[in-house]
Amino acid sequence: MIPLNDDKVSKTVSSNRRWFSLKWKWSIGSAIIIFVILSIFSFLIYNRFSDVLLHQENARTVESDVTISSRLSHVNQPLDFEKVNDVLSPNNNLKDANPNNGMAMNVYSDSIYTNLFSKDIVVSVYNNQSEPIFSSKKSPKKIYKFQPVESRKSVITKSDGKTVLVLDSPIYSSDKMHSLIGYLRVVDSMSDYNLYINKLAGILFVILIIGIFFSAALSYFLSSYMLRPIRIISNTIHSVKESPETDSRVPKLTQNDELTDLGDLFNDMIDTMQRYIDQQQQFVEDVSHELRTPVAVIQGHLDMLSRWGKDDPEVLDESIKSSIYEINRMKSLVQEMLDLSRAEQVEINYGNKTTDVQDVVHQQYNDFKMIHPDYEFILDDDIDEETIVQIYRNHLEQILIILLDNAVKYSKQRKEIHISLSRKYRYVDIAVQDFGEGLSQESINKIFNRFYRVDKARSRNQGGNGLGLSIAKRLVEAYNGQINVESSAGYGSIFTISFPILSKDKVEHLKRLDAKNTK
Repeated sequence: MIPLNDDKVSKTVSSNRRWFSLKWKWSIGSAIIIFVILSIFSFLIYNRFSDVLLHQENARTVESDVTISSRLSHVNQPLDFEKVNDVLSPNNNLKDANPNNGMAMNVYSDSIYTNLFSKDIVVSVYNNQSEPIFSSKKSPKKIYKFQPVESRKSVITKSDGKTVLVLDSPIYSSDKMHSLIGYLRVVDSMSDYNLYINKLAGILFVILIIGIFFSAALSYFLSSYMLRPIRIISNTIHSVKESPETDSRVPKLTQNDELTDLGDLFNDMIDTMQRYIDQQQQFVEDVSHELRTPVAVIQGHLDMLSRWGKDDPEVLDESIKSSIYEINRMKSLVQEMLDLSRAEQVEINYGNKTTDVQDVVHQQYNDFKMIHPDYEFILDDDIDEETIVQIYRNHLEQILIILLDNAVKYSKQRKEIHISLSRKYRYVDIAVQDFGEGLSQESINKIFNRFYRVDKARSRNQGGNGLGLSIAKRLVEAYNGQINVESSAGYGSIFTISFPILSKDKVEHLKRLDAKNTK
């Protein structure tokens, strides 16, 4: 398991760029979003609750205004202090009240006096000249100066930082003249409203702060958990950067999401990269090893010619022929090595190619009959329908040429080659059988190794480099196929290659992809 170390990851970041953790970006972003949502939610609650309370306070104030105005309107004369005091002062009514008949209780239960004695209500009366003549108690400070009004007018204002409701209305006589006799101002200090609205604001503020804190904390821990695979992948990348040949891989992730797929894909990429590195190293080692002998031979002949051989025509002719042979062998070796290198990258360049197997097999059968007329080639084709496989046509031809060349090369006594083509479930099988020398069990185990020759002296004389079957095996496996060999020393060999058969839908899909990539 690779240790999780954020510091190690941060060191890979360029020093000229500020590094800011994705966890903090996620946490801050979530906190901002929650802040905005809760702010809107709190504003709506605050606004709605405030409207309800204001409506209640306004209804109470209007009720007081209507009740007192109705009582004063019965005066039917311009208002002055004595008239208003007679109507609104409870002391005058208490003089006539008889405690035995409940008169006092009726006075104090009257709605006028209930409003006058309310702690929040201040009732002020003005004469028809807008001059103050009565006030139930001291009015709140900083209330705007009274101005005559023609109809009831309600205003919400501020007094000492608190919300106050002011209701002004004219008072008309109740007789037929319906003349203006004064004005009434009712001031509601709304202590209950201010108390509840301040409590609500405090509660909403606390909820907002708690919501932001918990959302940020939850986002941080959640992002830490969600981004854990990225840290693991980053640490693995750092290990690979330090040592491309490291065995470090992304551990098996259990989140079963896109990051899990990313980890698996990264492991596959590292495996592919290391395979290419190994192939490159193997290529260099093989080339240096195989070219050493022909280069030494050519150098030996040239040294001999430079010392004394050039004066001997026979030695000169032999040296030139040997050098040309070795040069041709090197050209063949380099070409085969390039073919092998290309075979290692089949998945990248030829992954969408399709080929009709019957067509290629019949073509190679006819070509080898023409090239080797002294050999008898027998084709056994058991397929009676089109058979398409996912392989580049040139590569299938190259595989068959390698197998048929080997069959011809090692069939010196009985010059007979059998080719068979058959279907087995969802696979197509191509078999090449010769009746030559055959292979021992040891050779069968090594036959697909690079530069392996069953008989090195004979193979070299026949121009073989021991790469043909390696190329064939790599090409077959690159296209998800299989290659097998059955052989017995002295009785010949059978090489069989198998490829999965494509459905019609798959063939059409690959053709569309190939056409798209070609464009």
